[in-house]
Amino acid sequence: MNKVLQMTQNESLDQTNYYYFEQGFNEQELKKIEQETTKLPLHTASTFGGGDDGETRVSRVKWVPQNTQWWWLYEKLNHMAIEANNNLWNFSLHTMPEQIQYTEYVGSKGGKYEWHQDIGPAMGSQRKISITVQLSEPDDYEGGDLELFKGGPFPEDAKDKHSSHIIKAPRKAGCVFIFPSFMMHRVAPVLSGTRKSFVLWLGGGHYI
Repeated sequence: MNKVLQMTQNESLDQTNYYYFEQGFNEQELKKIEQETTKLPLHTASTFGGGDDGETRVSRVKWVPQNTQWWWLYEKLNHMAIEANNNLWNFSLHTMPEQIQYTEYVGSKGGKYEWHQDIGPAMGSQRKISITVQLSEPDDYEGGDLELFKGGPFPEDAKDKHSSHIIKAPRKAGCVFIFPSFMMHRVAPVLSGTRKSFVLWLGGGHYI
């Protein structure tokens, strides 16, 4: 079996509508990613509405090309997403993945992404599965948790860290966290340091 597909020993399954691989990427792979992403151009991030008003999203992004240099990464993440889908949701997936988005949330710039869904107009309307790869070590930044809202009364204070309706994704570098694109989620404000991650979406037809 191809080495990039050998991940069953690191898988973790939770029945609350998300799936993650605690050690999806090893140290060598993370170093390779860091070296190669430095060569990509950096842009100010935007939302589906276009632009960045500084209220909803404050981050910088790079787009990972779908070429032979990066295909190992697309292949690996696609395989993980299919495994998660087969175990939990059984969505119909029939479109090629979008480009991988590399994202930086910088504490000194107020980095954050408020509560939102990954579905939206155009290509976003076909998104079924969202994939996040943690690239920073937990001690590299303060705050900045990836949080999912799992249903029930929405907390009046979105900063409430103790709400039973909020799931916090693991912070370990190399962890791959997968969830349905319709789930409300956010990146909490980064208080210091920089949170780096990959994000990828897999799509399909209309929900049935």
